[in-house]
Amino acid sequence: MSKTDGGYWRRLVRRLTSDVAELDADDLSQRSQAGGAQRASDCQCGQEAVVLGRVRSVGLCPKASAPTLEAELYDGTEDVTLVWLGRRRIAGIEPGRIIKARGRIAVRDGRKVLYNPYYELQNTA
Repeated sequence: MSKTDGGYWRRLVRRLTSDVAELDADDLSQRSQAGGAQRASDCQCGQEAVVLGRVRSVGLCPKASAPTLEAELYDGTEDVTLVWLGRRRIAGIEPGRIIKARGRIAVRDGRKVLYNPYYELQNTA
């Protein structure tokens, strides 16, 4: 048995015994790195960052008089909240969609946030 066989069996056993959420997180993390994005867990406040992940939820938060669209993006390591000020809806920003977002990381209530990020909709395949 060669080293590659041991690696194959180890991966197979892991796939058969691991939790589905854990496997999904690993797949998202690998896709993020392959897409040239940073891991959300490595991003620091004030840093320009590119993150790639799956949108978990989207919500409209009417703050004072201006609407605010918020989306929770998960890249397999950590959540990042994407916030678009003055928007009620953005076509393509919906739960389950893979997107790549770029902007400056901020922290709000202990959570990482990108305000008005540039974004690209990714193919789901």
